[in-house]
Amino acid sequence: MPAEAPTREYRSGSDQRTLRDALGSFATGVTVVTCVDSLGLPFGLTVNSFTSVSLDPPLLAVCIARGASCAPALLEAPHFAVNVLQTGQQPASIRFSTRDEDRFGTTPWSTSETGAPLLMDSLAVFECERHAVHEGGDHDILIGEVVRASFDPNLDPLLYFRGSYRRLHFG
Repeated sequence: MPAEAPTREYRSGSDQRTLRDALGSFATGVTVVTCVDSLGLPFGLTVNSFTSVSLDPPLLAVCIARGASCAPALLEAPHFAVNVLQTGQQPASIRFSTRDEDRFGTTPWSTSETGAPLLMDSLAVFECERHAVHEGGDHDILIGEVVRASFDPNLDPLLYFRGSYRRLHFG
């Protein structure tokens, strides 16, 4: 009988890689958060730290790394959108996670009523008004009030688990 792999453990002050691996054990959906800056230029970033906060009022949260090149635009924009990606949008997820590539150049998108870029064919889209920004270590927590939401019930989510993209498997 093969030996079981040992459980890995993180303790305060130890290797951050172990903590990152433990956090990666929580499967998440993949989103691209988008906005336009004060000059009307589109900005976007792949984010998997996304959650519902409240239904009344309708609030959601995304965590933006302070070192991200588009963090200032996302944190200052009065409106933003959270585009929940579906399985066919893995290339967009990769594109919006890089620093060098023209993120919007090859990604089909339109403009929302509030001006935020909406990625075409997304599983769901949440159009938000900035509600608050809170500090959270090396990230900022952007809270948005949902002003409009739409979704396609026929699409499957793009998932991320233990450092790899995944798909739902139905039995």
